[in-house]
Amino acid sequence: MFLASWIWGTAVILCCVSWFLLGRRRRRQGEPPLENGFLPYLGCALKFGANPLEFLKEKQKKHGHIFTCHVAGKYIHFLTDPFSYHALMRQGKHLDWKKFHFATSAKAFGHGSIDPAEGNTTENFHQTFIRTLQGNALDALIEAMMENLQYVMLQSRAPKLQSNAWVTEGLYTFCCQVMFESGFLTLFGKEFNSNNDKNLPSKQETERAHILNALENFKEFDKIFPALVAGLPIHLFKSAHSAREKLGEALLHKNLLKRDNLSELVTLRMFLNDTLSTFDDMEKAKTHVAVLWASQANTIPATFWTLFYLLKSPEAMRAATKEVQSVLESAEESISLDGKHISLNRKQLDNMPILDSIIKEAMRLSSASMTFRVAKEDFTLHLENDFYNIRKDDVVALYPQLLHFDPEIYADPLTFKYDRFLNEKGEEKTDFYRNGRKLKYYYMPFGTGIAKCPGRLFAVHEIKQFLALIFSYFEIELVDSNVECPSLDQSRAGLGILQPSNDIDFRYRLKCL
Repeated sequence: MFLASWIWGTAVILCCVSWFLLGRRRRRQGEPPLENGFLPYLGCALKFGANPLEFLKEKQKKHGHIFTCHVAGKYIHFLTDPFSYHALMRQGKHLDWKKFHFATSAKAFGHGSIDPAEGNTTENFHQTFIRTLQGNALDALIEAMMENLQYVMLQSRAPKLQSNAWVTEGLYTFCCQVMFESGFLTLFGKEFNSNNDKNLPSKQETERAHILNALENFKEFDKIFPALVAGLPIHLFKSAHSAREKLGEALLHKNLLKRDNLSELVTLRMFLNDTLSTFDDMEKAKTHVAVLWASQANTIPATFWTLFYLLKSPEAMRAATKEVQSVLESAEESISLDGKHISLNRKQLDNMPILDSIIKEAMRLSSASMTFRVAKEDFTLHLENDFYNIRKDDVVALYPQLLHFDPEIYADPLTFKYDRFLNEKGEEKTDFYRNGRKLKYYYMPFGTGIAKCPGRLFAVHEIKQFLALIFSYFEIELVDSNVECPSLDQSRAGLGILQPSNDIDFRYRLKCL
């Protein structure tokens, strides 16, 4: 037994030594400084994953504005100088923004490749999303979301709101349930038809149970999403795998066809799945699971952080409430609980610069997205004052949290300042500087360039609608006004808005209108 253990131990040591001597990448002339890390395959992954911001700051201090890290089998060139970000945007000939996203979607959601070059589909997904989430299509989504938010807040949750008593709940739990249920109804429609149906209340309750069940499956799947992006197979996570399959079953085309008021996004995606792809029924459904995840995974925590910072800042709350009241008055919208819903259109929501600034500031403090490009071939990356050789299949990345927490750009960067994105006239501020030079890129929670999140406009409007309705219908407060701000859950770094590491108790009740 001892001899066998010794032999295996020696073999492992020899493999590690062999990798160290032969398998590690060697920096070539003209390439950025290289950090291989000490672990085979993982490289710097564990240190990076523990705290990406501090890791990158350390390497930036050591190597300068560009360096290469070996992370989970990939060689990633981190570009940290915001004045060189445009160099990444103009390299479309040499850098592919789709390859990483296509591969990640297929790994995480379990459908076949959506890269047209692979032959499974000829759909241009990015164009589909732009067509159905922006322009005129955005107006219909805003209208539906406004209606659904009020249904969820005032009718779906009615049993909790009786007798004007305070209801105590976790703030993240509340935001999660309200935004998920409202967003699900907005994109995927309703099982019930509200016209003259005597059994409507029963159908609504059944529908809500189905959506809340979908929410539980969503959360179970979402917990291991970072592991899937890192390349681990979902079969290692039995409960998450089951949750993803259940979400897929709920979004099969045969089930979606039974629903009323499907969004243009889902209707078009169903049509294109059926006419342009060779996917089987479950693969088609899993492309809709991808849409569901994309619509919720960042919007929910962004909503939480925005409301949390408002509750912690009486000055911000007063300014935001005053702005919402002013817009409602201008729109001649009255607030009541008699069944008549508030209606705010896109133009009216766009006329809320204070809410815009508050949402931006909350997202600046909580976002940890990454912008990826994959090298199509060996090429030379020309930056503002230098140039570097990049190898084929390497990744060039931006980590905007470095930008968002830079004290030269944002004074006192860890402090929430609700008016940080307002100028002296109370309008949107766009002038931000570093080393005395105006920045083109200073706020990037949605990415940048052609790969910028196509649903960003809807996401911001959703949060504005949520806040406007909260201010209009409810009294709200933190259970402990001195509660500390929860830390950011770093396990999701690189994926967008980070979730809080713990929930915060708050209470709410209907206003006496």
